[in-house]
Amino acid sequence: MTENELIALARELDGVVVVTATADSGAPEVAWGDSFIYYDPDNSEANRKMPFATVVCSDYPGFDTESQLDREGVFRLNIAVGRAAYERLLDHSPSAHAARHADYDYAGFDTLIPHPIYAEQGWVSIVNPGPKSEDQARQLLVDAYDLARTRHQRRQS
Repeated sequence: MTENELIALARELDGVVVVTATADSGAPEVAWGDSFIYYDPDNSEANRKMPFATVVCSDYPGFDTESQLDREGVFRLNIAVGRAAYERLLDHSPSAHAARHADYDYAGFDTLIPHPIYAEQGWVSIVNPGPKSEDQARQLLVDAYDLARTRHQRRQS
């Protein structure tokens, strides 16, 4: 599964906007090439405060380097699954991640892991989804989309 396939899948979901950071977008250079996936049915900047998923292709020095994304062809899918799904998927609560941080290989491919930085907010990751994890990656992306859509609808009510 490639970055482009994940982004194409996200774009197929109704109301989704994918923003890829570039020099022209005003994003910091460290983020260039990273894609941010939002539920934005109204095409409004107000809906683009927090993505429900990201596809990141480089390290953020001094902040997020454990996945070693600066290796050629390496990227990480990050998905906001929520606290309940996180616990179901990883057998511990997001708040327990700090104590379990050392249990995970954040640079390993094709395996669901807690997000190295945002696990406590209910985010999970997969570095280079492949045969073991691509079906799960697709399903989790759709599930996160459903959560984002539901949150948006609640805010509108």
